[in-house]
Amino acid sequence: MTTGWSSGNAADDTTNTRGWLVGHFIDPSEGVRSSKDVEVKWGTHPEGDKRPDWTSDDQRTTLVVLVSGHFRVDLTEGGHTMTRPGDYVMWGPGIDHSWEALAASVVMTVRWPSAA
Repeated sequence: MTTGWSSGNAADDTTNTRGWLVGHFIDPSEGVRSSKDVEVKWGTHPEGDKRPDWTSDDQRTTLVVLVSGHFRVDLTEGGHTMTRPGDYVMWGPGIDHSWEALAASVVMTVRWPSAA
């Protein structure tokens, strides 16, 4: 596909990319899903799923929006538990993070710029 548009299902289309739907690591043959500007992730997490390690010196801006469930994001400068669809956590460059699904959860993450 080399067209300027795309459609599909986020859960289906991200099984081979650890949930990432858009970003520099998506094969250019996927068209507009391959981007150096932004990364988008559809994260489906069972209860108890967690990031075992903290990120280290990430220099991007990140937004995590709760679609469903009960999800906690811990940051070097605090943390927040999201319980209502639409709750979000956003942080800027240099802030490390970890997360945990306190119940089965779906979150959408947007991160920019898309960088290795």
